[in-house]
Amino acid sequence: MHCPFCRAQETKVTDSRLVAEGEQVRRRRECLVCGERFTTYELAELVMPHIIKQDGSRQPFDEPKLRAGMQRALEKRPVSTEAVEAAITRIKQQLRATGEREMGSRWLGEAVMNELRKLDQVAYVRFASVYRDFQDIEEFKKEIEMLTSQEPEQKGASLD
Repeated sequence: MHCPFCRAQETKVTDSRLVAEGEQVRRRRECLVCGERFTTYELAELVMPHIIKQDGSRQPFDEPKLRAGMQRALEKRPVSTEAVEAAITRIKQQLRATGEREMGSRWLGEAVMNELRKLDQVAYVRFASVYRDFQDIEEFKKEIEMLTSQEPEQKGASLD
């Protein structure tokens, strides 16, 4: 690490701490030439896979697009920003954990629906109706019946 003051290459770490809930390392450094101190932050650079769209085109993973889609489904619903951010983090972790360089948009859509199902059932049905391209009220009805039949299982699972 070069000293930002005198550009010397000789610096030493005087203190290291985890910050940002363990996602970053904060390091205090001291230049061995001029004696100035400065702070650096270190974080893992993780490459997100590209998303293969339905038409076969490939796009880089777009976190703001993911957030916007979830927020659209959650509009005027009683879900905290923290809960939405936690869901986005879980989706990104699952995506990285696959180890793949490319993932189908279908996988991503299902992951979003799974997280929305946990956050808010109305938002889940909103997102599913667009994602699965519901054509009539029967499709809404089937989805709601499926959701309500799974509800007791989910409540029981969350108590464990």
